[in-house]
Amino acid sequence: MQVLVVGGGKVGGYLAGLLVGGGHKVRLIELRQEQLPGLLNDLPSDSVIFGDGADPSVLESSGIRTADVVAAVTGADETNLVVSTLARFEFGVPRVIARVNNPKNAWLFTPQMGVDVALNQAELMARLVAEEMSLGDMMTLLKLRKGLFSVVEEKVHPASPATGKMISELELPADCVLVAIIRKGEMILPKGPTVLQPADEVLALVGSGSVGALAALLGPTVRPVREEA
Repeated sequence: MQVLVVGGGKVGGYLAGLLVGGGHKVRLIELRQEQLPGLLNDLPSDSVIFGDGADPSVLESSGIRTADVVAAVTGADETNLVVSTLARFEFGVPRVIARVNNPKNAWLFTPQMGVDVALNQAELMARLVAEEMSLGDMMTLLKLRKGLFSVVEEKVHPASPATGKMISELELPADCVLVAIIRKGEMILPKGPTVLQPADEVLALVGSGSVGALAALLGPTVRPVREEA
């Protein structure tokens, strides 16, 4: 896949490095000259381009017409919007992702402005914090389909409603599938007769609206209140 990243700060540099490591063809555009040495140290020299990513001529010379994805991740929302609009409507890029720095500007990052996916860092952090507060020890490993589904992990608590029960006896949410059970370092494929034991690590694929119900099933009947230090 060919990806054009606009913005070579910490976010853009890290993203480009991950994509290169994953075998993708990446070009990164950065306007600040002082950022170039670090980028050239971490990325192939032909991947780093010095220039203004909001300039159509720079985008074109960087190969935007053959890009499958454009990621506008500079620290300036106005720049990310300009890049997104140009990528979609001027150059017809199939997929456009944009970083939102100021949450107050999030309403601007829409398909009408050329943005397919808006990454609002403040909102993502807030949602993660709220999720961790509400789900106790459940850990979200991966989100799919823009957060509609999650791959989660939680240990079966000794006092949970699921302890000692067969999977066929559990009242699992309709949009939940148990994927695997890790018990004493060994993986068990969940089947109807499988009995859940305390400290089993359960991996599940679950819809966003049912994560809380699954947490209640695997966790203690009454979750302890964490006292402030």
